[in-house]
Amino acid sequence: MFAKAFRVKSNTAIKGSDRRKLRADVTSAFPTLGTDQVSVLIPGKEELNIVKLYAHKGDAVTVYMSGSNPILFELEKNLYPTVYTLWSYPDLLPTFTTWPLVLEKLVGGADLMLPGLVVPPAGLPQVQKGDLCAIALVGNRAPVAIGVAAMSTAEMLTSGLKGRGFSVLHTYQDHLWRSGDKSSPPSIAPLVLDPADLSEEKVDSTFQEDLRCLTLEGKEEENGEVHQACEEKSLSEASEDTSAGVLSQDSTDSRPLQEQMDELLQQCFLHALKCRVRKADLPLLTSTLLGSHMFSCCPEGRQLDIKKSSYKKLSKFLQHMQQEQIIQVKELSKGVESVVAVDWKHPRITSFIIPEPSPTSQTVQEGSREQPYHPPDIKPLYCVPASMTLLFQESGHKKGSILESNEVRTIIIDYAKKNELVDTHNKNLVKLDPILCDCILEKDEQHTVVKLPWDSLLTRCLEKLQPAYQVTFPGQEPIVKKGKICPIEITLAQRASNKKVTVVRNLEPYGLDPYSVAAILQQRCQASTTVTPAPGSKDSLQVQIQGNQVHHLGWLLLEEYHLPRKHIQGLEKAPKPGKKK
Repeated sequence: MFAKAFRVKSNTAIKGSDRRKLRADVTSAFPTLGTDQVSVLIPGKEELNIVKLYAHKGDAVTVYMSGSNPILFELEKNLYPTVYTLWSYPDLLPTFTTWPLVLEKLVGGADLMLPGLVVPPAGLPQVQKGDLCAIALVGNRAPVAIGVAAMSTAEMLTSGLKGRGFSVLHTYQDHLWRSGDKSSPPSIAPLVLDPADLSEEKVDSTFQEDLRCLTLEGKEEENGEVHQACEEKSLSEASEDTSAGVLSQDSTDSRPLQEQMDELLQQCFLHALKCRVRKADLPLLTSTLLGSHMFSCCPEGRQLDIKKSSYKKLSKFLQHMQQEQIIQVKELSKGVESVVAVDWKHPRITSFIIPEPSPTSQTVQEGSREQPYHPPDIKPLYCVPASMTLLFQESGHKKGSILESNEVRTIIIDYAKKNELVDTHNKNLVKLDPILCDCILEKDEQHTVVKLPWDSLLTRCLEKLQPAYQVTFPGQEPIVKKGKICPIEITLAQRASNKKVTVVRNLEPYGLDPYSVAAILQQRCQASTTVTPAPGSKDSLQVQIQGNQVHHLGWLLLEEYHLPRKHIQGLEKAPKPGKKK
């Protein structure tokens, strides 16, 4: 439901009577919550807001915000907890378990299919069709999604765990989660499993089988035989194939997480130096190396987290790389380090092989991730105003007609030739008749200018026409709008705390989702981000990032999204190397 951006209709503080009613509704909807727990969830005096919004499919949703986090949402008079609430009350709903790589499918808007379930030794929770359920990942009981059961537990077992299991309403990392503080799920220990069920070989084979079935579910026409084989997996096998208690960053790798993260960190570092960083980029802020280059080289399905490595800090890792003489790092200003030199002939760089995406990762993510961003084709157009109707009516155009520049050129040339306005002695000049005079000359020029060169005539004509533009996104019909397209505007602002924030607005005309841009920048800049309504605009949003992050924004918009520089304002505000942000 919240896989794509929603539109906020209103945001108001809750009234005392509504607060009391909400408490009663929560008590009724979730009877397992005690009175004290309800009082904590719906505090008596703390800030509580009611946000009315429209989901991307048009559903009217009411969201209850406590502090900065959404805690509940209401749809068609039914009350649902958010993942933020479930992290505080993980046993509020019956919880089903799936594999970590399935989460990305759910975030992308997919429902949870039964082959993706992991059956614990104690069996599946008992639910009826239509019951609200939580979905957690192997190794952590903290829910990452909520959904409605498409069938009862008995029907799930009778079906042999095939078909649609849950209609997913809300997930960790979706746009409702992004409207909060964007915190990650807490680590809640899973129920203890039989050690015999935790063997690496068994977990790996089970994962591959369940994942294969999940990916193929619903594609019976294309994969009939394989789909049937998945359906025929016996219920006894499903019950026996339990998951590992804890999965590392790479679910098929038995090494400690820290060792895996060290290897991933070095892989992303070498990949970035070999493929992304150029000599012209030096000196390069170390934060930019990480945010704009290394994160982009992280394989699909993996997440680079330096804190989980043995280095703990980027500076310590880069110091180690400097000791290996791969790079040279200097503190060009107090507290700000930059990479000033790279030895691209170093054996570790020359011998580094760019990794291919894993087939498993590709299979899981196929169809679940939003399509890669492709910039729109933006073409300037011209609209005929009332003052120039006489000039264009001979060619069949009227007030409000939309023309391209080459069409305007052709019309003006044809008009001049048809009315014999080309100077016979100098064909580079055009005589101005009364219509041309009225259309393109200023008042003080009416009696002094009688001829104009072709280029001046055409330039003046285009300037007098009203601006318009056409935006064409890949695979979509062109959109024509009057006026000039607003450039993406990047500004720096000073907050009361004397801290700088980077503000970017006007992303929507270019097909960019402000919430998605904010999430990317939050990870790359390692800084807090917020999305707020843009001042002076009804429907536009702006993204705020803590600190001067213009360099990161510029790289994202120019190098990754390939937007033309002419449509971006404020890139010159990026901090210069050696200057403290």
